[in-house]
Amino acid sequence: MTGARLDEIDRRILSELQADGRMTNVELARRVGISAPPCLRRVRTLEEAGLIRGYHADIDPRALGFEVAVFAMVRLVSQSERDLSAFEARARAWPLVRECHMLNGEIDFILKCVAPDLSSFQHFLTNQLTSAENVASVKTSLVIRCAKDEPGVPFEPFGPLHSHAVAI
Repeated sequence: MTGARLDEIDRRILSELQADGRMTNVELARRVGISAPPCLRRVRTLEEAGLIRGYHADIDPRALGFEVAVFAMVRLVSQSERDLSAFEARARAWPLVRECHMLNGEIDFILKCVAPDLSSFQHFLTNQLTSAENVASVKTSLVIRCAKDEPGVPFEPFGPLHSHAVAI
């Protein structure tokens, strides 16, 4: 199926797995309206094509004692590819950093961080992040509450998978 385009069944498979990656292949096949063997073949093809990157549990950070979430906006001294890559490698190595996105504009990176408490985050901020090589400045914003945290992409009729074909 490599080189083929996503059809409605593939889109429904992706949508269902995005909502619940733990369902059985039999349940997935029932929900998308095909039998189990071709459903499993389609899922494997979507995995091999890189459209399904993995399966994860949605963990409640607060239930595990991570009470603090912070967004850190990082500006670097140098934006050479070598320096950008070095910062990304450092960010991947910091356990409190859960997401790292390179941006354009005044800020080079935004990091989503979690910590058990404010003091733990402050320790990370002063002893690791702001003191890291090539970091010019860091601005932080403490998350007060989260109104929406949805992984993945929208599969509604107006989403890009409906208006443009995606080759796999």
